Amino acid sequence: MSVDAPLGATPQSGAFELTHRGAAELRHPLDGTRRQAWREHLLVTAIPVLGLLLCVAGTRTNTLVPESIRPVTATKMAGPLQHIGFTLGVPAVIGVILLLFASYLLAMRSIDRVSPRFVIGAIVALNVIVLIGPPLFSTDVFSYQAYARMFAVYHTNPYTHGPAAIGLDQTYSYIASKWIFTPSVYGPLFTLMSSAFASTTVATSELIFKLIAVCASGGTLYLIWRAARARGLNPGRGVAMFGLNPVVTLYGVGGGHNDLLMLFFTTWGVYAIITQRERAGGALLSLGAAIKLTGAVVFPFALLSGVKLGAADRRHRIVVGAAATVAVIGVVSYLAFGTGILQMPGTLQAVQDKGEWQSVPGFLFAVTRMSVTHAVRLVVDVLLAGALLYLLRRVWQGTMDWIDGAAWAMFAVLVTAWAMLPWYVSWMIPLVALGTSPRLWKATVFMTMVACGMMIFDVIPHGIPLLNI
Repeated sequence: MSVDAPLGATPQSGAFELTHRGAAELRHPLDGTRRQAWREHLLVTAIPVLGLLLCVAGTRTNTLVPESIRPVTATKMAGPLQHIGFTLGVPAVIGVILLLFASYLLAMRSIDRVSPRFVIGAIVALNVIVLIGPPLFSTDVFSYQAYARMFAVYHTNPYTHGPAAIGLDQTYSYIASKWIFTPSVYGPLFTLMSSAFASTTVATSELIFKLIAVCASGGTLYLIWRAARARGLNPGRGVAMFGLNPVVTLYGVGGGHNDLLMLFFTTWGVYAIITQRERAGGALLSLGAAIKLTGAVVFPFALLSGVKLGAADRRHRIVVGAAATVAVIGVVSYLAFGTGILQMPGTLQAVQDKGEWQSVPGFLFAVTRMSVTHAVRLVVDVLLAGALLYLLRRVWQGTMDWIDGAAWAMFAVLVTAWAMLPWYVSWMIPLVALGTSPRLWKATVFMTMVACGMMIFDVIPHGIPLLNI
């Protein structure tokens, strides 16, 4: 069968068969040509090397670190790389970012010629470099601690109040101005977990969040490998797609983002369902959504998959696992946050409504100088809803693999979001790595290029005259 066709084996296992042509595209056995693939090895090597360059420069270059910690050397967050730090001008920073993304995209075109061990070594090196480097680009990691301190230290509900409610706390000056009055948009499980180290210093908390991101990224890579093998795909390609992507590591790990923890649980849930552990799969998908609500996008596709005998029992087991987990999380959340947790969807919508040029539709409207009215937002929302329903219908009918459907759904969410930040691209990559359609890789390339553009725009002083930002 073609890789664009639905999977041909039992939906319980998630295994499938490919034609000779399809297998050749997705599974390239090791052979002697890999020993001569110096170009691909050089491209893979360039990714951690360029990452090191940015991290070392980040200890002296303000445009590479969040505005609230400039200069980073005065905040105890510069890390050991500060001893060899240097300054890069804006043109040099842009050049390194372009080289980094180009190396990734070119390397992925023929990554099958690079040994998995070499790829894993490059990924480990990149993660270690970013871990010991300064916080990169985003202030979200400081908001995480602020919300945790609101709950654990000040006994203030972070889902009904923004950090401003606790006054001049140690985290106050580190939080981006637009988040000072904004209640938490993160899942209750993440807030409760963060409260365990809420009373630490800002620098210690930042390092802990980065450690969590590194561990979550490593766990996701392991699960991608296992799940790809279970589905008969090339595991090395999937691991490289996620682990070498600059957005995943520089933004995800460098910013200590909880998106990677969400992806760990979500990918684990996908792997559990593939290997016929549906109750565990439903529970793990629910845990992912309890970290960050975005993880819930995968659940309906897992639930509706399977058109053969036994599909109803499979769905029942997924629902049982998810329902039990949601019930426990719901009770704990109510005890901790009361009904305030119910305000999170409204807060998320308000944050999306504030999105400006940092999104695909927002950028297009900014360039064309067209006003973003309520009617325009409604049309985009309807288009997203239509796309999701179409994908769900195809999965229900058995004409699309459910992981492909979930990957396309994440792509649709990213393309229509009014507030999209570069690291959001990581949401779709584990699903794409386990997908069967080559077009999904093209979609990932597109979103990675969008993220690259956002990174470049962010380091340009005084914004972009064309967009008036």
